[in-house]
Amino acid sequence: MKFKRLIIIYVLLLLLAATAMVLLWKTSHRHKPLSVRDYPQIMKSGALNVVTDYNSIGYFVSGDSVVGFQYEMLRQLEKSWNIKVNIFLENSLDENFAGLQSQQYDVVARSIPVNSALREKFAFTGSLTLNKQVLVQRKTEFNDSVPPIRSHLDLAKKTICVPKDSPAMLRLNNLSHEIGDTIYIVEDNTYEAEQLVMMVAAGEIDYTVCNDQVAKQLAERLPEIDTRTDISFTQLESWAVRKDSPVLLDSLNAWLERFQKTREFKRLYERYY
Repeated sequence: MKFKRLIIIYVLLLLLAATAMVLLWKTSHRHKPLSVRDYPQIMKSGALNVVTDYNSIGYFVSGDSVVGFQYEMLRQLEKSWNIKVNIFLENSLDENFAGLQSQQYDVVARSIPVNSALREKFAFTGSLTLNKQVLVQRKTEFNDSVPPIRSHLDLAKKTICVPKDSPAMLRLNNLSHEIGDTIYIVEDNTYEAEQLVMMVAAGEIDYTVCNDQVAKQLAERLPEIDTRTDISFTQLESWAVRKDSPVLLDSLNAWLERFQKTREFKRLYERYY
């Protein structure tokens, strides 16, 4: 009887040890660090994976052609580096950065307003453009004679709709602290900035925040909207890479410095900005 009990205990201990080993293997496998993917590895693979967002300046479809500032910049980079540039579309900035960290993407190429919080996590190229965030609202004649907001203090208790994970979220939260009152921020899971601007023009929502350059382009087609109230100061906009890709960062900066001096870059900038 005692012998049988010892056998049972021995078997149970073996099972526990085996289970512990399997769990240990899974844990170590799950947290196995990613291999380095910097400029040499990218060039060896023959492909640079880049994510950008879809909007009326950076990347969009015109007729049967794909055009846009970011798109054409990336095609110039592809030609210069003699490497295939795979372009992925994802409007969520958080998803862009998550894909960058997981090595799904090598570069986030979109108009990113760079701030100190982002610099702690990612590396950024030299600036490509200067931009700012503006409040989009209706003009007096399209808003029951209510004039547009000009003072940030008047944003107290107002509701502003922005796309989910919008870069404007951080600025609006800071602005709420600055004025010492609540600004109600609604993140829209369905629509992007341009659609929300159209909803403001149609009177479906009262306020949204948009990139100044995009807002100006939309204002040419939407006479109802006012875009004259700044939400942020002018900010540098750059591309992002992982911090463990220093050679890629240096190579991009060297290429950007050369390309920004060319007539082709000036043509692109004048066309889209």
